[in-house]
Amino acid sequence: MNELLLSYLPVLIFMGVALAIGLALLIAPFILAYKAPNDEKLSAYECGFNAFDDARMKFDVRFYLVAILFIIFDLEVAFLFPWAVSFGELGWFGFWSMMTFLGVLTIGFIYEWKKGALEWD
Repeated sequence: MNELLLSYLPVLIFMGVALAIGLALLIAPFILAYKAPNDEKLSAYECGFNAFDDARMKFDVRFYLVAILFIIFDLEVAFLFPWAVSFGELGWFGFWSMMTFLGVLTIGFIYEWKKGALEWD
């Protein structure tokens, strides 16, 4: 029985160290933090503009356009990594498939650029 309890000692040590680190990270900001915030730090900040009172208030759609563009090109990078890893096995069909995909995304990017979706005037 003593052997069995002794085999759990590393687990208990790990849990104790994890608990100590967790508590230290929770308590340290209250001790070390700078305690003189100004009004700018205390104000709410949402989506690139100051928070507003009315939820039905109109605001600029460009924030959504930039978010959609970010998702599109982030998705492009997510497809490029597995393609690059398996590039040697895909052959010419895989190469031209990815070039078609990148071409469509490039055309979409040029369209968005020409429409002024990236301008912040």
